[in-house]
Amino acid sequence: MVAEEKVVEAEAVVTAARAARAEAKAVAEEAAAAVAKAASEVASERVAAVAAAKAASAKAAEAALAEELSAKAAEAAKAKAAEAAAAKKAAEAAAFPFVFPRVESPFLPDPSTFFSSSLLSAPFPTNSFFQNFTLNNGDQAEYIHPYLIKPSLSSVSVSFPSRVATSTSLYQVFNAHLTISAISSDNAAHGSSPEALRYVISSYSDLGVTLDFAASNLKFVLVRGSPYLTCLVNCGTDVAIFTIHAILSLSSNKSHTKHTLKLKNNQTWLVYTSSPISFGHNLNAITSGRFSGVIRIAYLPNSGSFNEEVLDKFSSSYAMSGDAVLTRPFCLEYKWEKRGWGDLLMLAHPLHVRLLSREDCHVTVLEDFKYRSIDGDLVGVVGDSWVLRSNPVSVTWHSIRGIKEESHNEIIQALRRDVASLNPVAITAKSSYFYGKFIARAARLALIAQEVCHLEVIPTIRKYLKSTIEPWLDGTFSGNGFLYDAKWGGIITKLGLTNPGEDLGFGLYNAHHYHLGYFLYAIAVLAKIDPAWGRKYRPQAYSLMADFMNLGRRSNSKYPRLRCFDLYKLHSWAGGLTEFSNGRNQESTSEAVNAYYSAALMGLAYGDTHLVAVGSTLTAMEIQAAQTWWHVREGDNLYEEDFTRENRVVGVLWANKRDSGLWFVGAERRDCRLGIQVLPLSPITEVLFSNVQFAKQLVDWTYSALNREGIEGWRGFVCALEGIFDQGSALEKVRSLSGFDDGNSMSNLLWWIHSRGDDEETGCKDGGKYCWFGHYCH
Repeated sequence: MVAEEKVVEAEAVVTAARAARAEAKAVAEEAAAAVAKAASEVASERVAAVAAAKAASAKAAEAALAEELSAKAAEAAKAKAAEAAAAKKAAEAAAFPFVFPRVESPFLPDPSTFFSSSLLSAPFPTNSFFQNFTLNNGDQAEYIHPYLIKPSLSSVSVSFPSRVATSTSLYQVFNAHLTISAISSDNAAHGSSPEALRYVISSYSDLGVTLDFAASNLKFVLVRGSPYLTCLVNCGTDVAIFTIHAILSLSSNKSHTKHTLKLKNNQTWLVYTSSPISFGHNLNAITSGRFSGVIRIAYLPNSGSFNEEVLDKFSSSYAMSGDAVLTRPFCLEYKWEKRGWGDLLMLAHPLHVRLLSREDCHVTVLEDFKYRSIDGDLVGVVGDSWVLRSNPVSVTWHSIRGIKEESHNEIIQALRRDVASLNPVAITAKSSYFYGKFIARAARLALIAQEVCHLEVIPTIRKYLKSTIEPWLDGTFSGNGFLYDAKWGGIITKLGLTNPGEDLGFGLYNAHHYHLGYFLYAIAVLAKIDPAWGRKYRPQAYSLMADFMNLGRRSNSKYPRLRCFDLYKLHSWAGGLTEFSNGRNQESTSEAVNAYYSAALMGLAYGDTHLVAVGSTLTAMEIQAAQTWWHVREGDNLYEEDFTRENRVVGVLWANKRDSGLWFVGAERRDCRLGIQVLPLSPITEVLFSNVQFAKQLVDWTYSALNREGIEGWRGFVCALEGIFDQGSALEKVRSLSGFDDGNSMSNLLWWIHSRGDDEETGCKDGGKYCWFGHYCH
């Protein structure tokens, strides 16, 4: 739009210049005629002639000036036109960023199965909270706090789940406590195809999704954190609510707009209607006559009168959708599209409650109104919008505390050995994940060299990084490479295109932030030490970043909005386009942190303050989510006692489950379980493990798993955490290591141990003291 306005402005200036030229010519002709007339006058009119001549001369001078001005105007118009053309080109480049070669994966599902026709254009979400609703038959449950929701043919089932806890896992159990459908759809089913009866996703937002059963005249508005399930009923439809339990009683208020359903399993459910409705019931179903309007269903926790009064009070206000807006660094605002009347009641999980800024928004927290959840108690919050404010974190190239000069020599000796071993040909990995770890490891060496003032090794590192990164960006890497999948809208790899199991599921959109985070780290460092290279490959770098960090909302976007980051849970998900009974999952929080941290560093390298702000904010939230749900501290009561006693970290965290084991080893491999939550080791690790007491608990818990061979790579991360509270012991153990993780090195471990410092005050708990954006968040 700006470019078009400049073009119009330039055209107007050119038109004005042409008009000025024409006027100048007319003035000159008029002056010449006046001079000729004056010369032919008689002597008695000499004085008048002289005066006329002077006037004519003045007009001639005016004409010359006008001609000069018109020339300048034309020159200005030309400059403005060039400026407008450049602006237009820049706007087009922004609207159409670099795209890797286009393909359509034969292994990916068809998005048209579950998205409505109005949404049928890529990009589509691939790691969302409702992803199961887009895969296979679309009938796997998703946890949409506080309920498990399971759609099926022409109906939706809702469960307020119970929980099973053991020493190795926690999970919530789905039972179809209530199932809502249209009675007429049962009759129609005999003559309609399953495709005609199946729901489509008619809209979705950061905080909600709407399932539209057009054949049944039902629309389910599923907004995360709503204590009510909201169903919109059209066209005078008969509604049925079934249960797997026996109905003990059904009672209605005088206006027939509130109905209390008591079940044999001791649950009580409240049904609110926007207009009077009469329900009949039998042993396991209640049915209505024709109804059009809004039905809201809520589980009554603890069957207490206070909770019922709260649900009654706010039953008339509901959210149709919800947006999460990154308003400024380290701040996130929730804005719901509200319908009905009265204030909006939603539920906040424990991290919400900690981050909720009551000074920035008008909310009331109902401390005693709670729903049980696998994520901790969900607390009632009244308000049409929330502001969440996270503590700022340090996004720095080098260590937060610094390294004493007397420690430099040991690090430099290790650096020389590690840099001498760099050999692009030696990288045998073709996988984007493992290759990314190799190049990020080399990039760490460059920054360590800067910090210990050993700059002579940087040219070697720069040459290595250029030779290993460029083939992936140019498309010349032998054996793999980046492609653009036009079906769902995102980057996949050549290996993932031909075999969805390759590249750890990257071709199925699994863990994109892990893989690309390593590439972004290496690119950011290379752009820092070689700005000319950075400028050349900026389009490719930003395309990789946008694959998982795009903030746009579909229009003109090549990638979905925040592919992996969950703006309600405030952490990322992996899993991609694979159906899981427990929803999305994430294993390594530290690699998720690395992804957003690396994007922020890339922003620093390119002078992009917006990217620094967004990357830093997501880094901060990912860290606090990891500390909330993955780090299991002794004595915590978030999880059951059996689980807490046996675990210091969660292995794989699912939307609806907690597992001790990892994807590649069992729960007994505590060394791997610690390491996967630490790697890659970098300056941001200090913020992730800012709790020294927890670091000691975690190391002590892990030691029993270290009495085995072939674990040197994992042992290094245990030593790193030990260095937080016992620098001398950790340093001795690091010096004796004979091997390292693919993304780690002796130089990196020595850098980490020597940068721990002696004075606790030299660091800061959340990294905010040294935060680039600290002055924004007082």
